[in-house]
Amino acid sequence: MAFPTETVYGLGANALDTSAVARIFAAKQRPSWDPVIVHVAEHSMVERLVTEVGERARSLMAAFWPGPLTLLLPRSSAVPDAVTAGRRLVGIRMPSHPVALELIRRAGVPIAAPSANLFSRTSPTTADHVMEDLDGRIDAVLDSGPTPQGVESTVLDPDSSPVVIYRPGAITAEQIARIVGAAELYRPEKPAEEPEGLPSPGVGMRHYAPRARLVLVEAPEKVAEVAALYGSERLGILWPADLEARADVKATLFPWGRWSAPEEMARDLYAGLRELDARGCTVVLCPVPAHEGIGVTIRDRLEKAARKK
Repeated sequence: MAFPTETVYGLGANALDTSAVARIFAAKQRPSWDPVIVHVAEHSMVERLVTEVGERARSLMAAFWPGPLTLLLPRSSAVPDAVTAGRRLVGIRMPSHPVALELIRRAGVPIAAPSANLFSRTSPTTADHVMEDLDGRIDAVLDSGPTPQGVESTVLDPDSSPVVIYRPGAITAEQIARIVGAAELYRPEKPAEEPEGLPSPGVGMRHYAPRARLVLVEAPEKVAEVAALYGSERLGILWPADLEARADVKATLFPWGRWSAPEEMARDLYAGLRELDARGCTVVLCPVPAHEGIGVTIRDRLEKAARKK
């Protein structure tokens, strides 16, 4: 069943049932080496899923739960191998969306839930996005309108030293540092395409991708110059809503939040990519924000989405 969280729509099933988890992978066409996150509604649910919760993990829970932070913790024997891709750590978070929390409470079990889209495609932020990818492949979708934050949770290992962020997300490194000290982004030691049990969802591979070719541009003022290189294509542009568009650039524009408010750009990122796909664009240009705050997360998603197949 697909359901809303504050980040994106998730595709959920009983995290303690191996056959139920297998149906998630089948519906998404997701490879078995890519782990999924387990969602809980009460702290008591965590106790069944892990063998221990350290001091830093407790501090982060107190600061950011419920909310878009996933903690990688030592899993218990109750967690099926399929959830973690055979790894010793399980990703757990408590979403803040009231519909997600109520669903988990009524289910009475922790819910394993990656994003509710076909594997490697753009994540869904509305129920319509879910149906574009998964209509006929899942049992139901619980429609609660657009998700308020629009990018996935931050995933980190609180027991590493320093703390390692495996996937930047809606909670920034600066926010984390205020609670547990400096945190560093994960850097893979080998090519990320190797399918051998990734340490976290969303790590290293081509992900979040539209059907159109995505071209990243380092600054808005360079978009017109790059657009001239694709004159024969059906061009789309994710264009910041507070910047004046060039009249001489022939393209379909999606008003992509304000450049001065990157949290709006994060919220609208996936919706914009899906809209430009739906309008038949074959190439999408996107200026990338500064590598700071939520801009780190936006750049992470865009860089993965722009990778070649």
